[in-house]
Amino acid sequence: MTATGNEIEGGTTRRGNSSTPRESSAERKARKAERKAQKAALEQDARQLVAETSFYSATDNPFHDANLGDKFVWGKKKEKEKKMGMTPEEALRRDRERAIESKLEIERLNQRRAEREQEMLLREEEQMRAARMAESAQMSAWIDREDDFHLEQAKKRAEIRVRERRAKPIDFLALNLKWSQPPLQEGDEGFEEQDEDEGEGLDVDLEEPYTIFDNLILEDAEELHEDIKMYLSLEKSEQNLEFWRSLLIVSASSLEALNEERAIGATTYAKQTQANASVNGEITRLLSGKSLDQLVTLQNQVQSKLSSGEPVDVEYWEGLLKELVVWKAKAKLRDMHEVVLANRLEQLRKKQRDEAARQADEVKKALASGINPDDEEDDQDMDDDVDQAMHPSRPAGPEPWSDDLEPIQFDTVPSELRSCAVVDAAEERAALQAARLKVVQTRFVTKTRAASQADGVQQSAQEAAIYQAAIGQGFGDEEELFTGEIEMNKQAYSWEDKYRPRKPRYFNKVMAGYEWNRYNQAHYDSDNPPPKVVIGYKFHIIYSDLVDKTKTPQWRIIKDKDNPEMATILFTAGPPYEDLAFRIVNKKMEHSSKRGFRSSFDRGVLQLHFTFRRNFYRK
Repeated sequence: MTATGNEIEGGTTRRGNSSTPRESSAERKARKAERKAQKAALEQDARQLVAETSFYSATDNPFHDANLGDKFVWGKKKEKEKKMGMTPEEALRRDRERAIESKLEIERLNQRRAEREQEMLLREEEQMRAARMAESAQMSAWIDREDDFHLEQAKKRAEIRVRERRAKPIDFLALNLKWSQPPLQEGDEGFEEQDEDEGEGLDVDLEEPYTIFDNLILEDAEELHEDIKMYLSLEKSEQNLEFWRSLLIVSASSLEALNEERAIGATTYAKQTQANASVNGEITRLLSGKSLDQLVTLQNQVQSKLSSGEPVDVEYWEGLLKELVVWKAKAKLRDMHEVVLANRLEQLRKKQRDEAARQADEVKKALASGINPDDEEDDQDMDDDVDQAMHPSRPAGPEPWSDDLEPIQFDTVPSELRSCAVVDAAEERAALQAARLKVVQTRFVTKTRAASQADGVQQSAQEAAIYQAAIGQGFGDEEELFTGEIEMNKQAYSWEDKYRPRKPRYFNKVMAGYEWNRYNQAHYDSDNPPPKVVIGYKFHIIYSDLVDKTKTPQWRIIKDKDNPEMATILFTAGPPYEDLAFRIVNKKMEHSSKRGFRSSFDRGVLQLHFTFRRNFYRK
């Protein structure tokens, strides 16, 4: 097969016969020479450009070198190589090897520089990471110190409110942890820095901490629940954390019951509780009196029973398991409370021992620097000084003679005085000395208190005037005298050693009227009115002799667990007044001033006026 041209394998280009004649050898040589001349011209231009860039030229340079733009040739080196017998090929090979070595060295240097830069970057990153870790640790320490500060402030606020008798429920719980650790003994760290008056005016409740939830309304229980969470978030001690966790479980159970009562109503909740009384009573009998270990064992048995797959009353056993968790928390709190009571008792005993030791030292010092029994003249001088101090207006100089200065004749002494035993002064002093030594040798010395005044102390004139002014206001149409005071158990106050506790005077009124609801309107009229009901109270408590008049007396209402229809209103002030309580009707009160609400303390009189909400029935 003939073709008009040569085929190029793998392509589509074909070259056929061209009309252009083939190039001759002379033309090819001329073309190559021209290309070579162009290349030389380009090199010359490049050398010229370099020379111009370096501000030197072959004709104008400070070295007077006409070949400045030419390639440098090391002639001396070539002569030396020639003398050494090296051929140009060997010299070229050696130069090439040196160039390769130089290139490798440059690569190694570049690699080392890159490694140094990488190490520097890693070092900077490590330093930054260490700085971040140090900053995080410092921030964590700051946060811990801030939490400790807030916890300490919360505990101090609780102590202040308890001392000022305006404590919240959380304050009594926080005080339980104040004595969770045994008191420091001599030699322990921090023994010297501890406050001697620590715990002064603070009493531990003898009842378990979880009993505080029994008399709380829903709002107070919610506030207490949040306060427990706050303490739980701030505490660091595992023992204290366990205390707050247990309280949180009991609080959640109490809060659940109060929410259910609020949701379905008190009457419905009471009926529901009465319907479940038998089951609840059985669970209570089963769980009461058991220790924490016994409750844990019982919990494991109940869980095993539920997971066994046997036909059981699942609702009953799940309810029992739910109550078990609460009873376990109460058992933990009960055990902790026993430790708190023991530590508090030990602290009081230690304080009594220290006080007895101080009193004994004072007696010893008094005996060491005491009066000599034979030194009667000094006693006489002392009596004269005391008499002179008590009667400073007595004129100086000898007193005028009086018949009273004459000694009494024995015959004129009454018979009852003649039978009195005669005591020798020396014997009396010896007996006194023996009594003092007996006091020194006793282990404890009881510090005597100042004699209390009689209970029938007359009230101040200001208090009597205030009381008469309150009585003078008289009674309204719906007002009657209210005297429903409750006798409270004898309480111990922290200020009893300074002031004698006494009850304040009061003048209270109860407001009673008719409630004209739909039922009463249908069954009664103005001629035959319905029974009167209590619609409010007016309390006037006189605190005219308060020691700290800047602290306002407080009042609060406590529900009666046995009788839901009744409650107790408690008034607390400060020294020298005792707490005062009255039994009132348990109803929701109006807090609007338009409805007659008033709570003020002015000029030594606490006035509390309030009315109850009216119930309206609609079809």
